[in-house]
Amino acid sequence: MTSPVLHIAIDGPVGSGKSAISSSLAKQIGITYLYTGAMYRAVAYACIASRVNPRDKNNVLELFSKTTIQLDLPSKKSNFPVKVILDNEDVTGKLFTPSVDEVTPIVSSLSEVRKEMVKLQRVLAQGKSVVMEGRDIGLRVLPQAQLKIYLTASLDERANRRWLQFKEKGIEKSREEVLKDTKLRDFQDTTRSTDPLQKLPDAWELDTTGMTQEEVVGRIKEELTKRKLL
Repeated sequence: MTSPVLHIAIDGPVGSGKSAISSSLAKQIGITYLYTGAMYRAVAYACIASRVNPRDKNNVLELFSKTTIQLDLPSKKSNFPVKVILDNEDVTGKLFTPSVDEVTPIVSSLSEVRKEMVKLQRVLAQGKSVVMEGRDIGLRVLPQAQLKIYLTASLDERANRRWLQFKEKGIEKSREEVLKDTKLRDFQDTTRSTDPLQKLPDAWELDTTGMTQEEVVGRIKEELTKRKLL
């Protein structure tokens, strides 16, 4: 008998641990992880590489229409949760830099880009069991997901997690800079005109402050079991 398709949508603010948690959860329950944030990062990187103004919606949309984005499994030695192929080139290592960090929320706030990205994300999830994370997954991409999660944590903890991630990647930023940037990202995500970040009424909220990755994944698996989804 064919197993039913399981869709898990994880939304939440920057630094809440969505990518690491989603990747680990997907591996443990044996389904596909789709890292949508990396897709927006790929568009941001394409804008930088092509010298396209990220605020110019027409040129960004034209660039996006000519660009192919693929998500593949990372190698076992990779420090990244996904491998991102942009126009047949592995650009994963180029997507997590301060310059891409700055441009990503700009392009992701463009309604036209978001609409096209949602279409692509839906295609990627069609007919398969997936864990997908981002800012509007439960709202726009997987509105019928069996489990919608709003993953969050305190501002200080989220900023500290981002600072440690930068440090691991050899990116020099002070804690104060990262805290300021995290506050800005929160403002941009929650106030944009198109699909601002929000906790949906049917979403299960999980505050990960003080929790390890293993504890968070374990808690989600408990919730899946409770709902008879595992």
